[in-house]
Amino acid sequence: MIRILFSIIVVAAIAMLPLLGDNYLLRLGTMFAMYCVLALSWNVIGGYAGYPSFSTAAFFGLGAYTGAILQGAGVPMFAAWIAACLSAGLFAVLLGMAILHLKGHYFAIASLVVAEVLVEIATSWTSLTGGGMGINRPVLRISVGAQVQLFFYAMLAAAVLAFIMNWLVGAGRIGFALQCIRQNEDASSMVGINTTRYKVIAFTLSSIFVGGAGAIYASWVFYIEPPDVFSILLSVKPIVMVLLGGAGTIFGPVIGAFVFIVMEELVWRNFLSFHAAVLGVLIVALIFFLPNGILGVIRRRRAARTTQGTAS
Repeated sequence: MIRILFSIIVVAAIAMLPLLGDNYLLRLGTMFAMYCVLALSWNVIGGYAGYPSFSTAAFFGLGAYTGAILQGAGVPMFAAWIAACLSAGLFAVLLGMAILHLKGHYFAIASLVVAEVLVEIATSWTSLTGGGMGINRPVLRISVGAQVQLFFYAMLAAAVLAFIMNWLVGAGRIGFALQCIRQNEDASSMVGINTTRYKVIAFTLSSIFVGGAGAIYASWVFYIEPPDVFSILLSVKPIVMVLLGGAGTIFGPVIGAFVFIVMEELVWRNFLSFHAAVLGVLIVALIFFLPNGILGVIRRRRAARTTQGTAS
């Protein structure tokens, strides 16, 4: 009950950002919500199941192009966003059945190349995707302030839905099965858990809201190109966020996304000329000193206090 109340308070506080009237803060809020979607989604397959997926960029880019192409064909924006979720989910089902029999670094490599394949397809299929020139989306006929708020609330809604999904998975049968798979997949199969089915479900759940976030992003920036929406960073960043906050936890991805965007913004502002190197060093250092994430540190301290209290 306390967790639910805390979650509602946090969402309500973030939702009040437009009242401050600062477009810069709204941009940060939108990026934070998008990062939450990516991290919470990856947590299902990478955190609960322990499968090191690098397919996030593929799902994000596929959703971005699906939404952009459908809007160009006259489909209403919100319907295009829903279609992007469905297309990413369907693609994840087919891809999962093809590569989820692999394990460890073999699976990681197989999932990594998917985005590169989609980049080549998007670059070559000029008649549909615009090729290397990308796709332009018409500017909405509303004020700039209204546009900023629209996409902020849309991305925040996607983040809330991803959080609810992550919560239900972690507290339900799917989460239990995935944690068993993470600990020992062969033993899980021997005791009757359909590991293939649960892995495909997890892989699909890790894609749906990412595809929707990609479509919202495409509408938000009005222009997309293959190297942007299929960037490998979109696969790496969610992993870093989850590891920072705590893999396989409910709140860990959100905490990690917040810490990451704060670090990213500070580095961009103060080390513009070599921000990537500085950010990389900070991330490696944090992961090295926080192997179980921020929530892991909090849990260890609580356990230590409990032990001290029991001993006294």
